[in-house]
Amino acid sequence: MKRNNAVIWWLLSGCILVFIMVVVGGITRLTNSGLSMTDWHLVTDTFPPMSEEKWSAAFEEYKKFPEYQKINIHNDFTLDDYKFIYFWEWFHRLIGRIIGIVFIVPFIYFLIRKQLDGSTIKKCLILLGMGALQGFFGWFMVKSGLVDNPDVSHFRLSLHLTFAFITFAYTLWVALDLIYPERHTVNHKLRRIGRIALAILLLQIIYGGFVAGLNAGLIHNHWPLMSDGQLVHDSVLIEKPTILLALTEGQSGVQFVHRTMAYIVVAMIVYLYFTARSTANAQQRKGLNALILIVFIQFTLGVFTLLLRVPLWLGLAHQVVAFFLLTSMTYTLHRFSK
Repeated sequence: MKRNNAVIWWLLSGCILVFIMVVVGGITRLTNSGLSMTDWHLVTDTFPPMSEEKWSAAFEEYKKFPEYQKINIHNDFTLDDYKFIYFWEWFHRLIGRIIGIVFIVPFIYFLIRKQLDGSTIKKCLILLGMGALQGFFGWFMVKSGLVDNPDVSHFRLSLHLTFAFITFAYTLWVALDLIYPERHTVNHKLRRIGRIALAILLLQIIYGGFVAGLNAGLIHNHWPLMSDGQLVHDSVLIEKPTILLALTEGQSGVQFVHRTMAYIVVAMIVYLYFTARSTANAQQRKGLNALILIVFIQFTLGVFTLLLRVPLWLGLAHQVVAFFLLTSMTYTLHRFSK
């Protein structure tokens, strides 16, 4: 089957845009900018306010909501401060619009030119639905911080973040199907290990969202043990009435799961690496080598992010490398699956 390079580059450009959007989303979260735009309009929000009068009107609207009334009103929060946080949320949404255009317009072009086979069309329609759903998840998340509590739901934040990672991974997978149209004999054992490793990595990403949403990286800033020299800090078990709530809604519990899951992610990737390296072909070895390198970089970044109480640059780096880790995991699993 002949490779269609134009379609491949189109899909890869979508991957790059999703990556940029998640990076900007991380900056938006770390700068507490996500609640600056209190409404959503597909067209009129495309450009920021273009006059001081419109800026003042937007600022007055922002003042009606909990983030200003409960937090920023006490911080000498000025119009210039508002312009700063508005920019990052606006930029985040702008990239979302660009992704929509970059996906839909070439998709229609490729359909008209009959450059997509039936299988690729179905996959692209799934991607189109995922993109629309991601936009909904974004507003669903923001809405949770505009009612009483000036913080978005950590469940909704994690859903928005994780689904962005999944959308990226699926887009990359579709591109890889076109880059490597040939098929080879599948080692079912290695594919199964890879799938388990990917599932654990996605669970870790979910808990990364929980940690971010609950600001759980700002406590127990010790490693390898938690505060007071404890492996499992006392607060993990007492901050919520049940273990399930403690491990999904408590700051200490969520951090405990995230830091413990990091060891499991490393262990699974190390296991996959040493199990597969002797029989892996050249493409598979590239994926394995990238995996083993990136997972240790990510683990190290995670430790220092915790020890230094999540400085913006380090929190962002931790999120960016998580993207690289998912990229290498997706590539490696694809090479063991097709």
